[in-house]
Amino acid sequence: MNCLLIESQYFGTINYYKKLIESNNIQIEAHDYFVKMSFRNRTVIPGANGLIQLTVPIENGRNHKQLMHVAKISYRENWISQHIRSIDSCYNRAPFFEYYRDDLFNILNKKHECLLELNMELLNWLLKQCKINLNLQLTDSFQANYLPPVIDYRNQILPKNYQHSDVGNLKYLQVFEDRIGFKSNMSIIDLLFCAGPTAVNLLTSNENQ
Repeated sequence: MNCLLIESQYFGTINYYKKLIESNNIQIEAHDYFVKMSFRNRTVIPGANGLIQLTVPIENGRNHKQLMHVAKISYRENWISQHIRSIDSCYNRAPFFEYYRDDLFNILNKKHECLLELNMELLNWLLKQCKINLNLQLTDSFQANYLPPVIDYRNQILPKNYQHSDVGNLKYLQVFEDRIGFKSNMSIIDLLFCAGPTAVNLLTSNENQ
């Protein structure tokens, strides 16, 4: 029985969730260093004029020796309002947005102290909306190298390569597809707001492998 080791992501890309679903057991890395230019604190959604990157600011974000499980979110700027405005602007015409928006925005408005806490609440909420049950655990210490049956997939889906991920592609109707074309492997919320209850079928379909 395999075990997937993967980092925590803010919302997470679609292929991140496809990778989770492929695994029997999942370890979310909680004791590595916070990595800049990763999806740990950012997500990408398609807007009317192109891709929009949403980033959660981190206290002492320039500190490369900051452990992920204690990385604190900065609220010096009102990034929550900016993220909510962007999400609302991009998805107010999505067929299922109204159904999910209030619960999602309530999570963002909680002002979690640590990034990992925010990411994990979003992950569990999104899995629930997609009706996906997974065996999830946080790591209790850091280990640089693992042997099988652990599959070390940390830092494999990154902003620099996420549209070329090796876990397949997936098509559905996006809000601004007629204007900017289909954008692959967006934030999982893009799939959820556009496909609603059928999101889980698309994520698990072998045709998308």
